[in-house]
Amino acid sequence: MRYETVIGLEVHVELATESKIFCSCSAKFGAEQNDNVCPACCGMPGMLPVLNKRVVDLGMTAGMMLNCHINRVTTFDKKSYYYPDLPASYQTTQWFAPICVNGTVDIKTSNGEKKVRIKQIHMEEDAGKLVHDDWTDTSLVDFNRTSVPLIEIVSQPDLSGAEEVVAYLERLRDLLRFARVSDCRWEQGSMRCDVNLSVRPEGSNVLGVRTEMKNMNSISAITRAIDYETARHIDAIENGIGKLVQETRRWDDVKGKSYPMRNKETAGDYRYFPDPNVMPVVIDDEWYDRIRKSLPDFPEVKKAHYMEEFGLSEYDADQLTQSRAFCDVFEDAYAECSMAKEAANWLISDCASILNKKQQTFDMLSISGKALGQLIKLVKEDKVSRGNAKRILAVMFEQDIDPEEYAKANGFIVNNDMGALEAIVKEVVASDTKSVTDYKNGKEKALMALFGKCMKQLKGNCNPQVLREMLIKVIDNS
Repeated sequence: MRYETVIGLEVHVELATESKIFCSCSAKFGAEQNDNVCPACCGMPGMLPVLNKRVVDLGMTAGMMLNCHINRVTTFDKKSYYYPDLPASYQTTQWFAPICVNGTVDIKTSNGEKKVRIKQIHMEEDAGKLVHDDWTDTSLVDFNRTSVPLIEIVSQPDLSGAEEVVAYLERLRDLLRFARVSDCRWEQGSMRCDVNLSVRPEGSNVLGVRTEMKNMNSISAITRAIDYETARHIDAIENGIGKLVQETRRWDDVKGKSYPMRNKETAGDYRYFPDPNVMPVVIDDEWYDRIRKSLPDFPEVKKAHYMEEFGLSEYDADQLTQSRAFCDVFEDAYAECSMAKEAANWLISDCASILNKKQQTFDMLSISGKALGQLIKLVKEDKVSRGNAKRILAVMFEQDIDPEEYAKANGFIVNNDMGALEAIVKEVVASDTKSVTDYKNGKEKALMALFGKCMKQLKGNCNPQVLREMLIKVIDNS
């Protein structure tokens, strides 16, 4: 018998806010354990939550990017359960009136295009993080993540295998990054996924027994877990290997196996009820329209525009549209220098290289697009050499500078005095007769050695082609 896998996902995405959802503690990743904590996010009695409006802005943005209906009145509820990383013993979330419902996401796989339905998106607070120490057999709790704002994107069970799941998750990541809803960094936990999976005979409309794998935090782990769990379900159905029950399971990526954690809870187990301390949020027309107008074009729309309007190759346009920050800097640079290909090359090659060395993502690019355009013009007009321009670019990543003023102040402006250039070339040629002889005997590398010595004396402030021609002329006349 042939079987098909049925998968629904619950994707948790930490929002790109400065502070937490109900207090002013920092929501930034990377602080020392329990540094970003106050009585409110630690669940101390008597502390009242104050909703961060930016969280609602980003929740609406996410919903609009995923074609959702935005509920104009949205409320918060208490989800009661006990776990050591949840200090209040309840989570403030949305159950009765989530901010977004009924969306769609289009994906492409080897089987063609498919529309994945979004059941809802709701806002909620994150829990803390348990840190397990196998050496001492203890667990510690870091509450920095407690009350960091999340959205949970709940899909309908429309996915049917690892390839579709990966396509869906990558599409979500691209759209949310592009709209600056989240950085969606799996390795930092700002994007996590619960996989709900069942198996049924091909063509059947009856769903099988569902299991849930919690807190998956990488694409590779999700792929392996889906393949393993699918095979486990089929073995249980066909060969009676193990009993299928509705449960939550833990994925061990080292062992490549899933293990039971607990029986799957139902809504009744969580005892949802409206949170009396958080007032309903009413989204009026002005607020709704402001968010709607702030939405970026989809990446594929920008890609087509860059190819048609600016004549960029598909590769260049694809690289730029991986990041909203790259798009913004590119457009500002082009507006300044009117050289689309040059602007794209500087971003894709030089800027990307600096970001990689800093271990930063493309979305963390923060240089001025106008300044980059000015730098490109300085190179094009032969006022600054390419090598020195790269040095200036590195400085632009550290401070806000005017490229031309910085070039003048640091001696990076190209010297166009042909007499001074000829004098330096003659000096270098006279001091290295061996290289001159080697070049005359057909050794091209000898010319490069002389070229390098000249450039060193000139501090790179010379047009390379002009220098090469002058060098050959002086050697021929020597």
